[in-house]
Amino acid sequence: MPQLGETVVEGTITQWFKQVGEEVAEDEPLFEVSTDKVDSEVPSPMSGVLVEIVAAEGDTVEVGAVIAVLSQDGAAVPPASEPSAPPAEAPSSGSELAAETAPPPPPPPPPPPEPAPVAPSSLSTGGDGLVLSPVVRRLIAENGLDPSQISGTGKGGRITRSDVEAHIAQNRAAGPAAPSAPPPAPAAPPRSSERDTVVPLSNIRRITGEHMVRSKQVSPHVLTAVEVDFEGVEQVRRANREEFKAEHGFSLTYLPFIARAVCDAIHEYPHINASVGDNELVVHNYVNLAVAVDLDFQGLLAPVVVDADRKRLTAIAEEVADLSRRARAKKLNANEISGGTFTITNPGQWGTMMQFPIINQPQVAILSTDGIRRRPVVVTAEDGSEAIAIHSVGVLALAWDHRAFDGAYVAAFLDHLRSIIESRDWHAELP
Repeated sequence: MPQLGETVVEGTITQWFKQVGEEVAEDEPLFEVSTDKVDSEVPSPMSGVLVEIVAAEGDTVEVGAVIAVLSQDGAAVPPASEPSAPPAEAPSSGSELAAETAPPPPPPPPPPPEPAPVAPSSLSTGGDGLVLSPVVRRLIAENGLDPSQISGTGKGGRITRSDVEAHIAQNRAAGPAAPSAPPPAPAAPPRSSERDTVVPLSNIRRITGEHMVRSKQVSPHVLTAVEVDFEGVEQVRRANREEFKAEHGFSLTYLPFIARAVCDAIHEYPHINASVGDNELVVHNYVNLAVAVDLDFQGLLAPVVVDADRKRLTAIAEEVADLSRRARAKKLNANEISGGTFTITNPGQWGTMMQFPIINQPQVAILSTDGIRRRPVVVTAEDGSEAIAIHSVGVLALAWDHRAFDGAYVAAFLDHLRSIIESRDWHAELP
């Protein structure tokens, strides 16, 4: 099972596109996998013949587990029921002659078509004899359930994650029922009461939490923020708002302006776009810009705009809108949520003042774009005179890894970023 994103630890096989004995070309879709973040087709890593399917459709498999066996010799596997061809040459020893004259053993019976063999690393068998995936066994244990009371809808009657979640929801709606026999383990505490409702963490919440805890343990987090005058950006947005939406089908927000400016600022301060290795800082000479997307308050996903530093404002805006839409529909593939080198998170749509985000490992910095409001500011004219004007003003807050650089480097980067946003001719960025 390949890595399906930086925080994904397992996936469920939903469909095999090839059967045992069929030839597979390199990069040809081999199977479809579903995670809490994406549903995607996975290409074959090599050309050859599919010798064995280890993880069947419906199996939940950990990243790195064996799910199939491919042969590179290019020859299809003969059916199991076909007897092997007799040796072409006569045996040359007495023991071989005795073996030849003895009655041949009966051919082994053909294997049953379902279920397919299961990798020990992906499924486990409990004392009850039921074969369960790690996620299913964990859900059963966390909720104090008896697996014999759960109806399995998977292949061969196997219990799937959906079966367990449906069983939990059904029991919660029906209320506690008196067991007909003593339970094998102590009953789980009530999941809800008049004063409290207990909501089990979803897989995406659990994995995100684990990733965030690891990030805080690994990186010494520091926050640095600057106030930015977005009036120049606002004038361009206001002048082009209707035409842009009519042409592209989505609104022209502040985010692509900030993203475009970030890429240019990183060019001058490249260590912001890096990863910490083993006693080394790996500075990336390209910007794969990850943009955090809220999944209807159920979790976050950070799809990646590849080579964002080579794209202009409109191209970035189109790609961010497309990735965000498909992220919420779980239509991204694994490549689109991995490989980011710098992340932007955008809580400002809810009017935040300043947020301290957690670094998206293995990156060294993440930028929060907070709420932009109309405020009175002091404007200095060319002759040095000052006046009060109403401008659009907001805060950009950068959480950064103190192992990678010091505060002066970050302050200089943010000052340069602010200068780009405030002084650029943004009209020239739009077609």
